[in-house]
Amino acid sequence: MSAAREYGLDDDYRWPRPPVGGWTSDDLDRLPNLPPHTELIDGALVLMSPQSRFHSLTIHFLVSQLTKQAPEHLEAIGEMTVRMDRRNRPEPDVLVVPVAADDGPEQTWFKPEDVLLAVEVVSPDSVMRDRDVKPRKYARAGVPHFWRVERAEGEPVVYVYELDPATKAYGSIGIFRKALKVDLPFPIDLDLTAITRRR
Repeated sequence: MSAAREYGLDDDYRWPRPPVGGWTSDDLDRLPNLPPHTELIDGALVLMSPQSRFHSLTIHFLVSQLTKQAPEHLEAIGEMTVRMDRRNRPEPDVLVVPVAADDGPEQTWFKPEDVLLAVEVVSPDSVMRDRDVKPRKYARAGVPHFWRVERAEGEPVVYVYELDPATKAYGSIGIFRKALKVDLPFPIDLDLTAITRRR
């Protein structure tokens, strides 16, 4: 089966050819027929593979729980891009941003200075990006909190990091299994077993 057909495109579809110097952040909003959740990393388009059930459940759980626990001036939102610069527009799986950063229903990205927390749920095809490339970019852009969610023995494990503003690098706050309790970016108390628990 061709890649075009997997994305619902006919066999005559022509994939976009990168311009000299690579794609730009603005191109993500202008290129037709890009698959959902396409990111821009260092001027290259990164296409996402289909989401696993664990990935989807984790995103929905975190958006729901963070929204419930956030103070009124903050909100959690899933799968919106962060426009870091001309050549980088990654898409964290979950973000916490100020409600005031809402630019209307057509908004497709946030400024990095509006992002308080970025969360990546690791998939088999995103391990290197989620463990190394994207956290370094979030840290350099000044995103103060970063979580990475992985699956170990069928259960979620959350790696929590906080930005050291002097070095522009993340320091580990802890590794959480079964429950996650932190004070920043606001008091958060999560039962991680609820992600995979059958109703």
